[in-house]
Amino acid sequence: MPELPDVELYLALLRKRLIGKKLIKLNVFNPFVLRSVAPTAKDLETREVRELRRLGKRIVIGFSDELFLIVHLMIAGRFRWVEGGTADTRLGGKISMASLSFENGTLFLTEAGSKKRASLTIVHGEHALSAHDPGGIDVLTCSVAQFREVLKRENHSVKDVLTNPHLFSGIGNAYSDEILHAARLSPLKRSPTLTDEEIQRLHESMGQVLREWTTRLQAEFGNKFPGAGDVTAFRPDFAVHGKYGEPCPVCGKPVQRIRYADNEANYCAQCQNGGRVLADRAMSRLLKDDWPRTLD
Repeated sequence: MPELPDVELYLALLRKRLIGKKLIKLNVFNPFVLRSVAPTAKDLETREVRELRRLGKRIVIGFSDELFLIVHLMIAGRFRWVEGGTADTRLGGKISMASLSFENGTLFLTEAGSKKRASLTIVHGEHALSAHDPGGIDVLTCSVAQFREVLKRENHSVKDVLTNPHLFSGIGNAYSDEILHAARLSPLKRSPTLTDEEIQRLHESMGQVLREWTTRLQAEFGNKFPGAGDVTAFRPDFAVHGKYGEPCPVCGKPVQRIRYADNEANYCAQCQNGGRVLADRAMSRLLKDDWPRTLD
């Protein structure tokens, strides 16, 4: 799922293309993608784009007369931009969910895979928009005190807490791995047990990792709009996420992983857990006493 740096990349590029432009037509190719009834897609036509903002991991396109289009990309949803003129046809066949045609080009919402989870929601007014805010605090502007209070609000693993959109805004599976590696903390450490020094370190690492990757992505793409496969959770310069078995860039030990549900946590046992390998639910139960406790 696109996370804060990816969403900010989209926002930066869309602001350059859409601010001040009027929507000519909103085409919905898959009826399940539009999750609201009123206002209608027709109500957005001829409206001018006034702003673009982030709402957690959602992208909000603000039109005149306080009409808002909320785009939730979910896991496989992506944007594609076709320059010049308007387009009523699909881009890439079945992966096209919807398109927004403007005088200078067309913005397509695509979604690969059989599970269609991406959504469009049209609302009127700030109050209606706020109902779609998951409520997580802004991870780039929160103070250490605010961070500590939210972090210790629930008794869960620190990775689960960081990726909870009701607690923290914009962090998902990929960047939580990178943040925890930078902070030298185990992904399974319980949030209430964190010391003040660990909380301070985690707060600093969170801001550093997210700001660095936001800057890097915007510098990498410049004015080029991302194409197929460009917005991804697996980047070659990541430290641990998606790097299972590869050497940790800090200590050189192989990166480990834990698989659970539809996700996995990637971590360095040496840097983040004193050389101890965390138990993987499936493999540790299968191997029982043969499950390795340490890297050695």
